[in-house]
Amino acid sequence: MSFQIDGRGIGEGNPVFIIAELSANHLNDFNIAADTIRAMADAGADAVKFQTYTPDTITIDCDNEYFQIRQGTIWDGQVLYNLYEDAFMPWEWQEELKNIAENLGLIVFSSPFDKTSVDFMEDMGMGAYKIASFEITDIPLIEYVASKGKPIIISTGIASREDIELAIKTCRDAGNDQIAILKCTSSYPAPFEDMNLNTIPAIMDEFGVEVGLSDHTLGSEVAIASVALGAEIIEKHFILDRNMGGPDAEFSMEPEEFKEMVDSIRNIEKALGKVSFELTEKAKINREFSRSLFAVEDIKKGETVTEKNVRSIRPGFGLHPKYLNEILGKEVNEDIKRGTPFKLEFIN
Repeated sequence: MSFQIDGRGIGEGNPVFIIAELSANHLNDFNIAADTIRAMADAGADAVKFQTYTPDTITIDCDNEYFQIRQGTIWDGQVLYNLYEDAFMPWEWQEELKNIAENLGLIVFSSPFDKTSVDFMEDMGMGAYKIASFEITDIPLIEYVASKGKPIIISTGIASREDIELAIKTCRDAGNDQIAILKCTSSYPAPFEDMNLNTIPAIMDEFGVEVGLSDHTLGSEVAIASVALGAEIIEKHFILDRNMGGPDAEFSMEPEEFKEMVDSIRNIEKALGKVSFELTEKAKINREFSRSLFAVEDIKKGETVTEKNVRSIRPGFGLHPKYLNEILGKEVNEDIKRGTPFKLEFIN
């Protein structure tokens, strides 16, 4: 299942791939976009993700009832075209921003929203594609992206099981099995009770793909928890300062928050380790403090072992406590001083 994006391994024992989503947080200012990318690198992101669209590649300029947002979102009252006009990143910025990011060691890719944006990304040599949640039903787009033979990361924010199955089948039918599915909840911000993180291992098991989380909750708890459940990719929106405003500011992470999340994920990776019942060297030493059988009174030769004169206590230098019932009632064959680790050789 594993694959690589610009030489970076995804899945199968590789570190979690942490994506900082720029989205609309450039606020139509190239310098803000560049400064945000620099902050992403400083915060420990592995990759930056753009969105490559114009208002006309994602919708039409129409303000009838179908194109007005009235769903209880942070964008209610806006017309789709106007929202995207405010939010989109000018395409002429993207190559220069890509160079800035790559010089900082970041991997760069984007979400396309039509064939022209795919072609644009191909011309820039981007190493992967991200299918946004609301595009998972755009099978012709997914088919076209898959035909490019590069890794495809697909979010599931509005997807049914059937939508996920069809998107994966479309990629595989195009000869592309470099697929990652990101569990996602398309609420902005997303409530904790709607996350259903236990779906993450189910996606991996059921569909045989890499799996991760595109997270719109506030804070880092959900992202960190998802890693413990097997997430191999984490995507979070990133902003220099939420006070700057913008369409995505409310559910985006500031640099210090993002860095704390990255550090926590790296610590969780270390803690998860591997399946092992082997003791560490420190644990082996600490076994000295485990329970064992000791003489807790002076015992004369010929006296009987009782629960009064031999007990299971710390430290662990004596006989294993499992032998207690076996030695009770037996006579000792030598004098045993109080505080002596008990041995089987002490009884006949």
